[in-house]
Amino acid sequence: MREEAVKLESLLGYQLKHLQTALRSRMDETLRPLELTTPQYNCLEQLRRRPGASNSELARGAFVTRQTMNTLLRGLQERGLIERPSTAESGRILPTRLTSAGFEVLDQAVSRVEAVSARMVSPLDDETRTMVTEALGRCIAALEEAEDD
Repeated sequence: MREEAVKLESLLGYQLKHLQTALRSRMDETLRPLELTTPQYNCLEQLRRRPGASNSELARGAFVTRQTMNTLLRGLQERGLIERPSTAESGRILPTRLTSAGFEVLDQAVSRVEAVSARMVSPLDDETRTMVTEALGRCIAALEEAEDD
């Protein structure tokens, strides 16, 4: 039975999932004092980069459903971190933007998340970091291409 566990732990997909789980746990832990979760942080970061993004765009970028994103956005709006118009100018899209409080919280969150990321890659030299990043990008592209076929 121990041999099967070793084989499982040597699978790349298993290792990636383990890494994702550990990273998410550390990010949630470091964001907790700011009363943010990792998906909320992700949403705020996306809005800094793409002000006015739609609920659907934000959901895709945060790897959550539109319904989950809607709930997440309501919570951020109630905290005064984002603002959305009450009615859509055209269609059904309610463009979302960060408030000044949202920018403040995000700035604090970024430094915390960067520290977690730095810890994660600390055992790697610059060349290895570049290689891992490029290799993961190629893996993602291969799977996304398969979906397009």
